[in-house]
Amino acid sequence: MHKFLAGYIIPMLLVLLATTSCGTQRTTGRLLYDPQEVAQLSDKLGVELSNLNKDDDRNMPLYAEVSLWLGVPYRPAGLSRKGLDCSGFTHIIYQKVYNRKLPRSTGDLAKMKMHDVSRGNLQTGDLVFFSTSKNHSRINHVGIYLKDGNFIHASTSRGVIVSHLDEGYYNRTWKRGGRVK
Repeated sequence: MHKFLAGYIIPMLLVLLATTSCGTQRTTGRLLYDPQEVAQLSDKLGVELSNLNKDDDRNMPLYAEVSLWLGVPYRPAGLSRKGLDCSGFTHIIYQKVYNRKLPRSTGDLAKMKMHDVSRGNLQTGDLVFFSTSKNHSRINHVGIYLKDGNFIHASTSRGVIVSHLDEGYYNRTWKRGGRVK
């Protein structure tokens, strides 16, 4: 019996342990953990990503999904790759990545119950709100925070793009950040 354990069971357990260890990275669906793929995704988004960073690793589904929408044109009330608006983009991404159904309009998103987050405490996936109209008190634009001051949104002039909170326009029109409960 001991020979059976030593000769068969123990080696099988070691193989099983080695192939399921925490250090083994696997690609499942659209998750990108391969260093080359992560580097390509980083270049595409213009955001520094690393498969060795635990936060990046955890947020890879978001980064992968939003990268597929880059360049999609702006279309008021649109909800497809043919065109969409900022709240439509946010609505689709939250449903696909987080399996959360958010309100469809920016106004309703802004009124939604969420944790307020200052610019300095934003985390990947937080919503960022702006007031880009003449009425500076009304929130009318939303994006999704990525990291390091970068956020992704549907711009009326350039479609889905990554921008930075420190850009003059977004710095001036910033209203608040919010973390969905």
